[in-house]
Amino acid sequence: MSKQNIYDNEVFFENFEKIRSNKINFNDCIETPILLSMLPDLQGKEILDIGCGMGQHAKQYSEMGATSVLGIDISEKMLEYARAHNKACNITYQQMAMEDIDHIGRQFDLVTSSLVFDYVEDFDTLLKNISMLMKEEAQLVFSMSHPMATAYDGTYDRYTRSESGERLYANISNYFVEGRRKIKWVVDDYELYHRTFSGLLNSIIKSGFIIEECQESHISDEMRMQYPDMFGGTIHRPDFVFFRCKKAV
Repeated sequence: MSKQNIYDNEVFFENFEKIRSNKINFNDCIETPILLSMLPDLQGKEILDIGCGMGQHAKQYSEMGATSVLGIDISEKMLEYARAHNKACNITYQQMAMEDIDHIGRQFDLVTSSLVFDYVEDFDTLLKNISMLMKEEAQLVFSMSHPMATAYDGTYDRYTRSESGERLYANISNYFVEGRRKIKWVVDDYELYHRTFSGLLNSIIKSGFIIEECQESHISDEMRMQYPDMFGGTIHRPDFVFFRCKKAV
């Protein structure tokens, strides 16, 4: 399987770090609050965080009572930041692609992932490997870019706008053409994989998971009005989708 490591690209990493250092960003204002709200009680849990990135979630899990957190990521730059800024005695960071998690050799009470599964080519195999790493009754909580967002292929504008630049509605094209998307986002060779909503659901079901909760990203009208340049488009379509799944016994 293809293993993308765009975060070790110097230009991409510097721009990503700059975005995340701004308190007003999609991750901290939209994605993280929803993801955390879907977690079970973490007291005494052994947790695997796939694509841990800069380690923010791993640190949060540690502070929420987890016994141990293993954060894996393919990017050494991201792990370097995590080890420096989000360390704790019960957190271990390891460089590993998500395609290789079958080599971990232990099981967990909870598996999480934040906006990483978009990069995997074989989603079905990833889910089956995750299932093997989960104890009985364990849960999987993850977020992904919403299929209405990943359908974008770079050949058209994301939004139709008024003459003054106001986003009137989102443009969705080639939604049913699943597969790799190669677009420009900071760099020219940014890649992700588009799947339809039904495709996501069927992969989860086929892999033996029971879906307990699903949410689509949203933000308050107050935040949207206060930061229209950042969040003005969120009223037209969701950017992220979230699932909490239970391993079927």
